[in-house]
Amino acid sequence: MKYFLIFLTISFIGGAQVSESFERGNQFYNTGSYEKAISEYKSILSEKLHSASLYYNLANCYYKLNEVALSVYYYEKALLLDPASKDIKINLGFAQKMTIDSIERIPQSGFSMWFSKILNSLSVDGWATRCVGLTFLFVFLFLCYLLSYSESKKRVFFISSSLVLALLVGSILLLFNKDRLNRSVSSAIIFVKKIDAKLEPSQEAETVFALHEGTKVLVIERYGSEWSKVKLQNGETGWILNSKLKEL
Repeated sequence: MKYFLIFLTISFIGGAQVSESFERGNQFYNTGSYEKAISEYKSILSEKLHSASLYYNLANCYYKLNEVALSVYYYEKALLLDPASKDIKINLGFAQKMTIDSIERIPQSGFSMWFSKILNSLSVDGWATRCVGLTFLFVFLFLCYLLSYSESKKRVFFISSSLVLALLVGSILLLFNKDRLNRSVSSAIIFVKKIDAKLEPSQEAETVFALHEGTKVLVIERYGSEWSKVKLQNGETGWILNSKLKEL
């Protein structure tokens, strides 16, 4: 298992003080002082600065301390920013093995699985960046088409720009779908040892299932400021107190 990212993506976090905090956190981690490393990393979060590497390192610290919910939570946060990272996915899998609940995912059809895989391959920012890049590429190829005198070159640039335009339109559609999905449904992690999910948003309501710390759920509805309706990967739903979970 890879416990730590060696290369540092500090440039976009910015600032000498932040960089020093990150490096001190790395040093504490390497010497096994995980609580001190967490303190340094959280000092960066307190400045409202974040990155996949920062969340990844925090998750590694909590994993070492056997803090199930916190390790899963921060691995999931890291994965939201870098969905393609194999290191994050592998370590998240290790953390999830510490959880008690074993929930089977509802099988998806071939097309749904393929579409979901593509949609979740990038974050909203990732799809936006791809759209910007494809826009510049399309403009460049189209200008080359307009300014070329050779018929053969015009044909090549026209076909190339058409393909890029098709990719751009597809990426824009995926961007809007990803953004809509993020806004309509949010994920959360259970942060208590055990919680009973209720049939209705009331403590006196019937218990439909129980969940344990570290389990990931989807928040699909809210009732006031106290209750959230959650959905499991197997399709079951129930109401849980907001104080028992933490949204990603």
